[in-house]
Amino acid sequence: MSTLNLKIIYRFLGLIAILNGAFMFIAAPFSIYYKEEAKWGILNAGIITVLIGVLLYLFNKPKTTSIQKKEGYLIVTLGWLTLSVTGMLPYLFTGAIPTITNAFFETLSGYSTTGASILTDIEAMPKGILFWRSATHWIGGMGIIVLTIAILPLLGIGGMQLFMAEAPGPSTDKLHPRISDTAKRLWLIYVTLTITEFFLLKVAGMTWFDAINHAMATMSTGGFSTKNASLAHYNAMPFAQYIVIVFMFIAGTNFVLTYFALKGKIRKIFQSEEFKYYFFGSMGLTILVAILILFFQDPSLQTTISHPMVLGKEESAIRHALFQVVSIITTTGFITADFTMWSFFATAVFFSMFFLGGSAGSTSGGIKIVRHITMLKSSFLEFKKAIHPNAIIPVRYDGKMVNQNILFNILSFFIIYMFIFIVSSVILTFWGLDFISALGAAASSLGNIGPAIGSVSPVNNYEHLSAGAKWFCSFLMLIGRLELFTVLILFSPFFWKKN
Repeated sequence: MSTLNLKIIYRFLGLIAILNGAFMFIAAPFSIYYKEEAKWGILNAGIITVLIGVLLYLFNKPKTTSIQKKEGYLIVTLGWLTLSVTGMLPYLFTGAIPTITNAFFETLSGYSTTGASILTDIEAMPKGILFWRSATHWIGGMGIIVLTIAILPLLGIGGMQLFMAEAPGPSTDKLHPRISDTAKRLWLIYVTLTITEFFLLKVAGMTWFDAINHAMATMSTGGFSTKNASLAHYNAMPFAQYIVIVFMFIAGTNFVLTYFALKGKIRKIFQSEEFKYYFFGSMGLTILVAILILFFQDPSLQTTISHPMVLGKEESAIRHALFQVVSIITTTGFITADFTMWSFFATAVFFSMFFLGGSAGSTSGGIKIVRHITMLKSSFLEFKKAIHPNAIIPVRYDGKMVNQNILFNILSFFIIYMFIFIVSSVILTFWGLDFISALGAAASSLGNIGPAIGSVSPVNNYEHLSAGAKWFCSFLMLIGRLELFTVLILFSPFFWKKN
């Protein structure tokens, strides 16, 4: 009979709270620099959060430091909830978001890198709060990288075993055999790319404050902007938008492949089936959407096309198409235009992208491309088996045979994902959303995307949703970010049975 090691769980949660409070202290100087009253609310929130963390850490000394699977599930899920509950304190204490429902929604949307917002006038918010808002993205983005690369495979979660066991890089040439060292290298890449994008955006014409916020939101594939119009605010600055496109694409790429690229092992990138599908799929969808824009011009893009810094309507169509395709596939959620204005067909194309997701081992949300590849290969093999019923034809990924257990795991994930999406869409209509908006909100929340369709389109937000719908969407963001099984298994009776 084994019991949960609660003390080590509480100790981990305490450590998470301490780190979260430390980031709040980093946000306070922005309010001090801009002479805002919000500095006191941010500082008080940081002090309380750190104090909670210290108490949890000091008063829970476990007899053993070994973590079993059950503790792992609880640490991951409760860790994200700890971040969200403490992370909403700056909003509440400063009065920037006075209600718990809205503050929790905005906070969890940040940590889950969804980017769905309830703020109607972002530019009126204190600078310290805007920085904290972007910081929640950045914390959650790297958190999910360490989670998927270092922790989830050990728990046997989702399709990450496929990435760890079958992809050519990690299976034969890991970053480092120790998880702690792997996490350090991933953090270094993450920080380096964020700083690089910050400097490039500053050179492109953004203010230093906007540049650092957009860099954090890009690398985390979060999508919170400091502007009401998101990246459409910079439609007259094509260079800045191209920079964001490049870094969104990098953020949606397997971070281990990025590591190999930085080490000069370029061949490993193009040996990856997932990367090839990711790259060529993005390009193909961009061409399709660019054609749609040229044939059905969005009136809001006319000012962009006529601007002297823009090369012409063809360049504008390609740039906006590329930006929106990469933004949605990587689940970043930045916008340069309202894609629902590009015909019903374009809206349907973008809605289908909600179910793609970026690469495994990236900051992207969604189902992930590797799962789609594996399911398609498995499906096509059924045709061969129908003709040759006695033949043993394994599914291969990157030239290696995929374990049958992994195939069952991926299929289960997809079925559960689509089941939750369908049920959630119906549930959201109960709270007053029309059916199209309910479909959009469910798909966007579960896929950690942000902008959707209907009343939650790219030019709208989630403020008008009822309190019940906001809490439900928050739940969808959490389970979507943590690969479904991590959270849902906690609701199963056998999880809590002693064994």
